[in-house]
Amino acid sequence: MLAWYDAHARDLPWRAAPGTNAPDPYRVWLSEIMLQQTTVAAVRPKFAAFVARWPSVEALAAAPEADLMAAWAGLGYYARARNLHACARTVAERGGFPDTEEGLRALPGVGAYTAAAIAAIAFGARAVVVDANVARVVARVFAISRPLPGAMPDLRDATDRITPDTRSGDFAQAMMDLGSSVCTPRAPHCLACPLAEDCAAYRSGDPEGFPIKLAKAAKPQRHGTIFWAEQEGRVLLVRRPPRGLLGGMRALPTGPWADTPPALADPPFAAAWQMLPETVSHTFTHFRLELALAVARVDGHGPIGEWWSVTEMDSAGLPTVFAKAATAIRRARW
Repeated sequence: MLAWYDAHARDLPWRAAPGTNAPDPYRVWLSEIMLQQTTVAAVRPKFAAFVARWPSVEALAAAPEADLMAAWAGLGYYARARNLHACARTVAERGGFPDTEEGLRALPGVGAYTAAAIAAIAFGARAVVVDANVARVVARVFAISRPLPGAMPDLRDATDRITPDTRSGDFAQAMMDLGSSVCTPRAPHCLACPLAEDCAAYRSGDPEGFPIKLAKAAKPQRHGTIFWAEQEGRVLLVRRPPRGLLGGMRALPTGPWADTPPALADPPFAAAWQMLPETVSHTFTHFRLELALAVARVDGHGPIGEWWSVTEMDSAGLPTVFAKAATAIRRARW
């Protein structure tokens, strides 16, 4: 795996070259938090923007939370952004990152996987790193028959058995890259895999059958309304409550999110609201959301709030669901 990695490692902005000195812990930590439930393609531009604006953990710690939340928009799972800020402040106060898994796990927003990844990649410690890509590779190599998520202890034990004492950070990244480019969820490129000779799933003739996953329960459907109030080329934006889903983010006003379509439910203020025929759909971790779109033009006596230029909406830092709604409403030319 290490020989394969030396030849095929992905060029990622938070990585050091294979076999070289460990990279900056700040960049490793930031990338690992960003990559949770998010693709490398989505993280690349966000990571570049973050390190350009906040080149150190001390700079990030000193940033206003509202600026950080706006910069995070589009990455989803916004509790990560709040934990990111809390963690940066903790690290800045203590004068740097802990260099052990135990110390790293004590930081806000750093769980078992992230602590292991940072310890191995940034500090060269032997740590067992199991993300989704690694889990898939290991499940196939050992043909682990226990279904996910219950198989995670088995996968971790198996990964522990093959993790080397030296270059464990490079080994973890090699396994990640293998899962990303070769041992893919569908149509794995087994003939190009350095582990094919030792892979039980490959020998079985059904590598795609691993890892075994239980059928997912259907996500519940919820409904709501987004309100677009426009006044002289500006749109009313609000701040969501600091805690809860999309907490602290700039957003368009909404009514409640309920189990049944609300029609014109709980507008933020009285106006000649019109319902557009379009709706916007978005999927969160635990539910699907369909949003009706209500629009109104208001005169100079509109409500007090943050009025944002329609032409600059793309820079407002709206979460994806509200950015989708803004795009749909502007396209409707109502």
